[in-house]
Amino acid sequence: MTADRAAPPLVEARALVKEYRLGGETLRAVAGVSVTIARGEFVAIMGASGSGKSTFMNMVGALDVPTSGQMLIDGVDLGQLDNDALAALRNRKIGFVFQQFNLLARTTALDNVATPLIYAGLGQAERRARARVALEAMGLGERLMHTPAKLSGGQQQRVAIARALVTDPLMILADEPTGALDSATSEDIMGIFQRLNDAGKTVILVTHEPDIAAYAARRLVFRDGQVIEDLPVAERRRAE
Repeated sequence: MTADRAAPPLVEARALVKEYRLGGETLRAVAGVSVTIARGEFVAIMGASGSGKSTFMNMVGALDVPTSGQMLIDGVDLGQLDNDALAALRNRKIGFVFQQFNLLARTTALDNVATPLIYAGLGQAERRARARVALEAMGLGERLMHTPAKLSGGQQQRVAIARALVTDPLMILADEPTGALDSATSEDIMGIFQRLNDAGKTVILVTHEPDIAAYAARRLVFRDGQVIEDLPVAERRRAE
């Protein structure tokens, strides 16, 4: 398939700055970052605590807006959107996967996955039908009516990935998605992300683990609010 050369980058940061006021002082968490991420990339974002990576990812996820500069998602400047428009953009274009899964404890896998579709205005029957398809794609067709307590950690993360995918977003934003999993289950989850990326889905992964970052194709490293490394992954790992 030939790429659309006129299409904007999926993520574009232009001289991005984010500052916070703490105790009368100004903390600059992100300090003039300019970077682009194209459709179909698999990018790992790394950095120590306080490096700015989490602040940057909050802006990629439309959870925050810059103090100055611009963050554009699919050509849309987040700084020009109000809270309702930001929420709508998140629901349509971004699927979130978290370290602790963030599933509703007393809710079945099926209804956990269907929940984002409520905000898309779909009826219950269609929400559940789409959720079933997403869970079956994750190999959880026999676990539809299980609550999180009846699922393993790996199964819970598969439910979370299905929930992220059910709206067919432009990108998956995964924040330490293997942090609560053992090594074998982590490889399984990274294999899912690689297959999604192979099928054309953009995946942006936050991790502090070099072994996990090696599953991506490109690595961005933050330090002191700036990108100090932006390189292809030299020896990319493939999940078995």
